[in-house]
Amino acid sequence: MSEPAVETRDLVREYRGGIRAVDGVSLTVDTGGIFGFLGPNGAGKSTMVRMLTTLLRPTSGDARVAGFDVMTNPDAVRRSIGVALQDAAIDPYMTGRELLRLQAVLHGLKRAQGRARSDELLGRVGLETAADRRVGTYSGGMRRRLDLALSLVHEPTVLFLDEPTTGLDPMSRVTLWDEVRRLNTEHGTTVFLTTQYLEEADQMADRVAIIDGGRIVADGTPRALKAEVGHPLLAVTAADASTPDDVARVLARFGEMVPGAHVGGAAVRLPGGSAAMADAVRALDEAGVRFAEIDLSEPSLDDVFLIRTGRHLEGADTAEGGPATDA
Repeated sequence: MSEPAVETRDLVREYRGGIRAVDGVSLTVDTGGIFGFLGPNGAGKSTMVRMLTTLLRPTSGDARVAGFDVMTNPDAVRRSIGVALQDAAIDPYMTGRELLRLQAVLHGLKRAQGRARSDELLGRVGLETAADRRVGTYSGGMRRRLDLALSLVHEPTVLFLDEPTTGLDPMSRVTLWDEVRRLNTEHGTTVFLTTQYLEEADQMADRVAIIDGGRIVADGTPRALKAEVGHPLLAVTAADASTPDDVARVLARFGEMVPGAHVGGAAVRLPGGSAAMADAVRALDEAGVRFAEIDLSEPSLDDVFLIRTGRHLEGADTAEGGPATDA
């Protein structure tokens, strides 16, 4: 069994006044997967990443990345990781190609090797046609893709992406998602992805940890975490001469009814999951019950957050107690 890509034990980061931005976090991230670190603004995500990437020293606890201790062997950690942070500084007066070649030099690549690697990465992130333009002319999505390319110059084994799609339009987000998936599947790069977007964590990650107030409140695969919340909800709206009672009478065969969950119809939790939806529709038809609308909604990671914390994740915004950029 391979060594974990990231492993922490009781990791703590305190700021002045004894405020804990990260409060005793223990995590194990397996090699070769995409790990989603989900939480609202100010929950401790960026502070955690800064400690794991040796940019911030832990107050206490232990952390190992790519098999190396972040405090006793930080140089080895840095050689093993790629990092794309929210506030990465990219010189707007240099071109994308120049920045990649400079990064190659800083990582000790020979000149020919650095040129080849730069050209390869420009193609991988779709910036060939913009390679010789100044970065100051790039859109937000193009900058994020360049930032991703810069983090990959030395072929890291672990890639840290700190909210990589914040502020991007939907198309740019999808493009970046596709590239991250390709990195993971084709190159075996372990990805540690922090995000506040539920959809991003749900679609991208093999496993998710949810952090709130510096503490882990949930940890598992997206499917397993959502399964803890409950079964999918099937809501059916009655049509024509049929009534909500008619709908409810049929749906009651398929699971637990949810009173008041659907105006003008009825709603039921389906233990059989989405596969049972076709059977329910068939039963309604056979019973002569007409319906206008039907909707199946799966539990979400926001439901998980709500159950664990008592509030919704989206829109939550709490201060960590540290610098404003430490989200």
